[in-house]
Amino acid sequence: MATIVDARGKACPQPVIDTKNAIQQQGTPVITMVDNDIARQNVEKMARQMGLSAEASEIDGGWRILIQPVSSDVLSAVMNDAADAMNNVLPGLDCVPCQTQPAAQAGPTVVVLSSDCMGSGDDTLGRALMKGFVYALTQLDQAPQTVLLYNGGAKLSCTGADTVADLKVLAENGTEILTCGTCLNHYGLTDQLAVGSVTNMYAIAEAMAGAGKVIRP
Repeated sequence: MATIVDARGKACPQPVIDTKNAIQQQGTPVITMVDNDIARQNVEKMARQMGLSAEASEIDGGWRILIQPVSSDVLSAVMNDAADAMNNVLPGLDCVPCQTQPAAQAGPTVVVLSSDCMGSGDDTLGRALMKGFVYALTQLDQAPQTVLLYNGGAKLSCTGADTVADLKVLAENGTEILTCGTCLNHYGLTDQLAVGSVTNMYAIAEAMAGAGKVIRP
């Protein structure tokens, strides 16, 4: 029996996250219902990245997306086509095992939020995008080690911001939330920090310098 995910009326990235969670928790098949074409495309892309098939059909007011394993016939055909293509490009090639060096130890992932808006052009849209981005961080398979907030980003960790709840989820899962003290003071928010702790520019520079990956939305 298929698991039904009704994501109609939900903003990005919720349809993708709800579908991914259903697949991981319940297995396939999963049927996701969405009410806009962008959500349909995003759900289909996510499913295919997971090695699954995604077939969308229009329903009243949106789309119904059936997600299930790729059939063995289709998979076999794809593998055969790939093998034929390699033989045509490299006929008679004798494959020699290669020795690879172990990957260097990667440093921690650090997320830098320097504004309460994501992108530029429309601040209302930018704040909605930032809220969605911070929520998406809570749904990653591996949470970032540190989230750094400075300049306008300092507002995201203060009382009244709609990102506080998701930052608290990250903190509960082990992510360090650090907000620039100078920035809090500049915006008159020193007493309104709602999650994480206050930091300074040296600590911010140190965290970024030691990061294996720095993410800036």
